[in-house]
Amino acid sequence: MKLISYQHDGTDSYGAVVGDRVVDLRRAFGERAADLKALIAAGLLGEAARVVAAAAEPEPKLDEVRLLPVIPNPGKIVCVGLNYGEHVRETGREITEQPTLFLRVAESQLAHGEDIVLPPESTKLDYEGEIAVVIGKAGRRIAEQDAWDHIAGYACYNDGSIRDWQSATPQWTAGKNFWRTGGFGPWLVTRDEIRDGQVMTLVTRLNGQEMQRTTTDKLIHSIPRQIAHISAFTPLAAGDVIVTGTPGGVGAKRTPPVWMKPGDIVEIEVDAIGILRNGIRAE
Repeated sequence: MKLISYQHDGTDSYGAVVGDRVVDLRRAFGERAADLKALIAAGLLGEAARVVAAAAEPEPKLDEVRLLPVIPNPGKIVCVGLNYGEHVRETGREITEQPTLFLRVAESQLAHGEDIVLPPESTKLDYEGEIAVVIGKAGRRIAEQDAWDHIAGYACYNDGSIRDWQSATPQWTAGKNFWRTGGFGPWLVTRDEIRDGQVMTLVTRLNGQEMQRTTTDKLIHSIPRQIAHISAFTPLAAGDVIVTGTPGGVGAKRTPPVWMKPGDIVEIEVDAIGILRNGIRAE
């Protein structure tokens, strides 16, 4: 299934995309699951698939809804930095035994089709194409061999970064959390649609020009390794998001640097998921 969170007629909802229409799952599940995170936490993805299969005439139309970030209200967004060799080399850093982690806040995210916001405090807005993993089953100290069973599905992610704020100190928090800089979408593709360990191709394009390309077999720390490591120090809950790392080719490390500017269009494409597309506007 392709699952989305959205607003329709001023009401928050969630559903499954079927062609150019949406099966409204909030209507179907009511108080049992008020949002997509609650649906996942309640273990209702299988039942939701049956509802979608039985829907005679899905409503509303996809172009009538305003998309929200896939999980608008995650408990945690844990991002993995420096997780592709080419990106480690272009930053002049060294590969670490443990994953490099930082956190994002939910307010920093935006949906497919919305504009990433360039703040007046900076002109150094950079793209980072990534794959997001949404946790489907809670756990603590999850073993790598069990990690796939804790995944609800996958989405595209753009870890938009304000580079001068990021590099101003050894801590990256400010540069990674400006309002509406993290694109998350266009939808969640459920785990049953993507084989465990399937090699996915990730491409970033800026104004139609390819800037990044990689495959997930080049991850330094695999997805199961990330889940095991993160869950060792904090319990993972359904709806938590892990953003798995960006490859080489970021704008900051190009000569000359390439910064996103108002009017640009940035796309993150993952072959097994779809295309996350965002414009850029000044705040």
